[in-house]
Amino acid sequence: MIIGLDVGGTHTDVVLLGEEGLIREIKIPTDHSDLFSTVLESLNQITSGLGSKRIRRIVLSTTLTTNSIAQKKIPKVGMIVSAGPGIDPFLFQTNEYYVPVSGSIDHRGREVEPVRPEEIKKAARNFLDNDISHVGVVSKFSIRNPAHELKISEVLKNSFEKVFLGHRISGNLNFPRRIATTFLNASVYPIHKKFFNAVKRSLKKKGLEVPIHILKADGGTMSIESSIDSPGQTILSGPAASVMGSIAFAPDNQDALVMDIGGTTTDMAALINQIPVLEPVGINIGGYRTLIRALEVHSIALGGDSAITITNGILTIGPERKGPAMAYGGPVPTPTDALVVLGKIENSDREKAVSGIKALAESMGNSLEDTAQLIFDSVCKKILAEANAMIDRINSKPVYTIHELQEGYKLNPKDLLIIGGPAPYFADQLEKMSDYNVHVVPRWGVANAIGAALARTTSEVTLFADTEQGIATAHEENFSKKVDHDYSGRMAVENAYKLLRKKALRMGANSGDLELEVLENQQFNMVRGFLTTGKNIRVKVQVKPGLIHEYDSVVNKLTR
Repeated sequence: MIIGLDVGGTHTDVVLLGEEGLIREIKIPTDHSDLFSTVLESLNQITSGLGSKRIRRIVLSTTLTTNSIAQKKIPKVGMIVSAGPGIDPFLFQTNEYYVPVSGSIDHRGREVEPVRPEEIKKAARNFLDNDISHVGVVSKFSIRNPAHELKISEVLKNSFEKVFLGHRISGNLNFPRRIATTFLNASVYPIHKKFFNAVKRSLKKKGLEVPIHILKADGGTMSIESSIDSPGQTILSGPAASVMGSIAFAPDNQDALVMDIGGTTTDMAALINQIPVLEPVGINIGGYRTLIRALEVHSIALGGDSAITITNGILTIGPERKGPAMAYGGPVPTPTDALVVLGKIENSDREKAVSGIKALAESMGNSLEDTAQLIFDSVCKKILAEANAMIDRINSKPVYTIHELQEGYKLNPKDLLIIGGPAPYFADQLEKMSDYNVHVVPRWGVANAIGAALARTTSEVTLFADTEQGIATAHEENFSKKVDHDYSGRMAVENAYKLLRKKALRMGANSGDLELEVLENQQFNMVRGFLTTGKNIRVKVQVKPGLIHEYDSVVNKLTR
């Protein structure tokens, strides 16, 4: 059996899956001040009466790192950046404690200017004086030669809790994005470590000694131990779970939208023939352009618990959430209260919902029912407008899926898949107000946890080779190999695949789910005078994202 657990900003959703399908599902409030108790309570409830030996795998997804960036609730971190000549590192400044230093590596990995240890020690003293315990280090072209990042790390050793090195965070070229990516990894590390420890303590207390995985932004998983060194990979983990929980129910050979309507946000994504659309370079979040590979997801601060206010006769819904709906004990009216007034939601305190919406109605000079309907219509219109804007953005650039570039493709979805607690209440209205065929995904309330549970482990490897210098490297994987003049793209792919298999298994993959593919295979001749002196080769390979094969039958049983 598998446990899927999604720690959201409002609720934690948990499912227990077996060969017979969905066995149990629960939903409990997330206590951000005591994640240990939240995770432990969810595990207690989902495994009640079961022997721990029957659990084979636990997969987690979380919005904690995403929310910390979006709400700018991240700690102080230090950044040390070595850019070299010809570029101003302050153009890419990420935060207050951002220190450019000497040192330069050229595009082929050769040292141009050495690192000056005294500059590093000065920066370290400044960080320590400001109670900074996490540092990011980025040198331009470190993925061709990480020597400077390693030298800086050696100087910083034993002074800080955690030092993140750019070449270990991403093997992709793009200096500005690598700076931002390294910064975000250092920034979210404390909250992710807190989550990591809460999970480990909870499982130990439960006596569950099973593989633990965490969902990444690209819809794949990695072992929770691997996540502690690359916590940035968990950014947008929550929305990715929603997508993975929907793809099995999307139509064949058609485009579709996935929409997760939650209490605080609505998350959207697109599918092409059941395959998610990808942001190929890296996500943009909180104003930072990164190298974090992720599904193309659009989030808006609009959900069932969004606060509603009237200012100068104008109705405003969100973006703030001040608590649950008044029908469930909250302080201010919300769209959920409007649904209660309209009779769409039962098992709630209708009188409190009416009192909240009635106050809004009186200030607008409308009837109770008309105001509730206006709120509901406004939410639906906003969601549809944002969905259309997302489609336009995707179609304004080359369209990538998690498997390939869709050359010249234009996204044109006709189907809309909805998950989340209020999904059934929104389905009919969204269909009436649009041209979409709207479908509520089976087990819509916990589909995100199901998606997390069934996602397979993914990873990627980028390998560079310079036959003139006689070297092939994948520094992100701590790999370096001497090669001769005859080293080819085919040999590079073979080496990359070998590294990828090793990496994927280390990250917790099942050998039966290792579907490997080449994402990129480029080769350029290096010419001096009129002679070809060598080749520059760049290869990128990945384990295909998707659902684990072992539980293929589970998806079909979820519709029963």
